[in-house]
Amino acid sequence: MLFAALCYDKPGALDLRLATRAEHLAFLDKHAAQVKLGGPFLDAAEKPVGSLLLIDCADEAAARVLLAEDPYAQAGLFERVELRPWKRVVGAQL
Repeated sequence: MLFAALCYDKPGALDLRLATRAEHLAFLDKHAAQVKLGGPFLDAAEKPVGSLLLIDCADEAAARVLLAEDPYAQAGLFERVELRPWKRVVGAQL
């Protein structure tokens, strides 16, 4: 099942994001079979302020476990995370 994870950074957390970026990208690469699409939300100055991930997991509990293992989450980067079931209707196959 596909889920959209909308992850919002804590205000002023750009340095923390940048410090943990390499570990986050390695995590995404390790879980490439489950992480179908991802990238940062940007502010007006095009600096990252959050993340969007489309993930494929058996259920919501598995999706939450995967998200909790993300180095960004473990570093305390996110102010909040919204997880929503998602269905592809148009666009590339995921």
